[in-house]
Amino acid sequence: MKTINTFEFKALPYSYDALEPFIDKLTLEIHYGKHHKAYYDNFMAAIKGTEIESMDIMDILRNISNFPVAVRNNGGGYFNHTFYWEGMKASGGGSPTGKLSDAIIKSFTSFDEFKKQFSEAGKTRFGSGWAWLSLDDKGKLFISSTPNQDNPLMNLAEKKGTPLLVMDVWEHAYYLKYQNKRPDYIDAFWNVVNWEEVAKRYETALN
Repeated sequence: MKTINTFEFKALPYSYDALEPFIDKLTLEIHYGKHHKAYYDNFMAAIKGTEIESMDIMDILRNISNFPVAVRNNGGGYFNHTFYWEGMKASGGGSPTGKLSDAIIKSFTSFDEFKKQFSEAGKTRFGSGWAWLSLDDKGKLFISSTPNQDNPLMNLAEKKGTPLLVMDVWEHAYYLKYQNKRPDYIDAFWNVVNWEEVAKRYETALN
């Protein structure tokens, strides 16, 4: 008999006001408590009573083309948001160090050039979606963007890999504070990136 996974709606790893002034308290309350929670609830409803309940979220995403669109949209939303929250922290920002820094410089010539390309991926994503830094199956870093709630883990993704860093560019991630000025939100995002977490993800992905 297969064991049913307990998909957890994780608490935020910081308080609602921890990312001020870059991401405001009200946006975080609504984004996490309403939008993210809705994706989680709808994902739970979409997989209830199916074989998917016994699968790991990573395996679900990597085989997403086999499942209904409700699983793709809500499972993606559930995973992407958790990944996004954990990639930020109070007093974040700065730049990475060690192996991750070396890999970024090797792939993009400099950290500033990486920031430019990553920011551009977020600015030019038409409509709603995400900007990603990921590691491909050859151990090379790449930047991509995905629409809606897709991510690079999905077998339908244009560029597939293991995500390391993500930036949410859905309007609900920034509109209350930045209105239609997505580039201002993107500039602010760099002040809250949790590079220690990204470095851990990189080390794990290499092994």
